[in-house]
Amino acid sequence: MCAFCNQHTITGNSDIVHAEDVQRICSKALEQISDPSDTEIAFFGGSFTAVSREYMIELLQAAKDFLGSGKFKGIRISTRPDYIYEQVLDILKQYGVTSIELGAQSLCDKVLEANERGHSEEDVINASNLIKSYGFELGLQMMVGLYKSTAEREMYTAKRIIELKPKTVRIYPVVVLENTKLASLYRSCEYKLMAFDTVIDLCAQMLKMFYSEGIDVIKLGLHSSELVEQSVVAGFYHPAFSELVQSRIFLDAIKKRCGNNNSIEITVNSRSYSVAAGHKKSNINALKEIGVECKITTDDTLSRQEIKFNGEIINVFKIT
Repeated sequence: MCAFCNQHTITGNSDIVHAEDVQRICSKALEQISDPSDTEIAFFGGSFTAVSREYMIELLQAAKDFLGSGKFKGIRISTRPDYIYEQVLDILKQYGVTSIELGAQSLCDKVLEANERGHSEEDVINASNLIKSYGFELGLQMMVGLYKSTAEREMYTAKRIIELKPKTVRIYPVVVLENTKLASLYRSCEYKLMAFDTVIDLCAQMLKMFYSEGIDVIKLGLHSSELVEQSVVAGFYHPAFSELVQSRIFLDAIKKRCGNNNSIEITVNSRSYSVAAGHKKSNINALKEIGVECKITTDDTLSRQEIKFNGEIINVFKIT
């Protein structure tokens, strides 16, 4: 197990899932989802291709029965880069898997080694290329703020991910969980966390980088659950982490356009109002601290990533 993992805490589930569980969950989901044709069955919470071959096929066979016309479009799994090889991909293709996400976490070997990941940057690259050669949709997961990482190493990882051209990315800021080696390193002061504001800035930069390259960031931050909250020792867990990152992007864009004005007005989509104003109006207050009063109006002809300022429409998520 790697230095930061406590799989029971992350998933909130220690029960072993079997075929009948998959069938029950999928049947219930089909009843509740009006259009399942754009939905995938997902096996997450561990390294799917690292389980026994018989068990993996048992789950896949159960899920495959729910694919096809009027049912789900495919199966999404998550696994480790070092458990991807041709024989496994042949099986996944046979049973209707459409998307594979790799828990890369970092593409810096020094960070991977320090956190006992058991795989290298080269493993991530080779697995990613093999997955794409089979026609699967590739997803990559990265973790920001790991032991021995730096801002420079995080940006290196983001750039390397872009070079691999995944369809999707998940960005997880480090959360130090109880009963992990990372918790021990933290308590001994061997592992010192980055500043929370630095992590927000890094994630904001990465989000813009991925967006500008057409890569979907489908998750930003850990999911909120009582179990996780009770088990957090330290780290960057916040129930509104994604909103904080997006708000930072809006704030940076607004600051660039303030000039010498002490009063400005911007327009955003109504669904982006809270993000533009900032979590608990943090952006409004930050602008006040530099002497700028900011009024925010809404116009739903704008996309959720756009602001209008002085008649100019700017996509704040794109690098310009």
